[in-house]
Amino acid sequence: MGRINVAIELDATPDEVWAVVEPVERHVDWMADAVAIHFETEQTRGVGTRFLCDTKVGPITLQDRMEITEWEPGRRMGVRHTGVVTGSGVFELEPIDLGRRTRFTWTEELHFPWFLGGRLGEVVGGQFVMKQIWKRNLRELDRLVSATTK
Repeated sequence: MGRINVAIELDATPDEVWAVVEPVERHVDWMADAVAIHFETEQTRGVGTRFLCDTKVGPITLQDRMEITEWEPGRRMGVRHTGVVTGSGVFELEPIDLGRRTRFTWTEELHFPWFLGGRLGEVVGGQFVMKQIWKRNLRELDRLVSATTK
């Protein structure tokens, strides 16, 4: 299993950060690996929302099928991956500095199919490729959050 964990401290309240991450369709604005999001359900927020995310990492493109499994506004958003790559992920927002700032943690446990390297792909692709991309994604999230709170 490929476990990936990245975090950043943001100069905004959890509610301000949530306002940026809550619109799932806008994740493409801060996730370099997310090209487009297509909803499979009429609902676009909350538990049960299903969507396809066109994903590109280097030469690898795939459509990641996801369903939101946890939804606690201002605190937590969880997903289950059920496409080519399977597993689960969660965004956690934790208030710090008396709630004036937020620690945003992104954790994923992903399983790669054999043609993406299986277990070895999970380790190499997860820890050395995806982790670096997601750190960059969090810096972009920081930029967007800062732009909306000023």
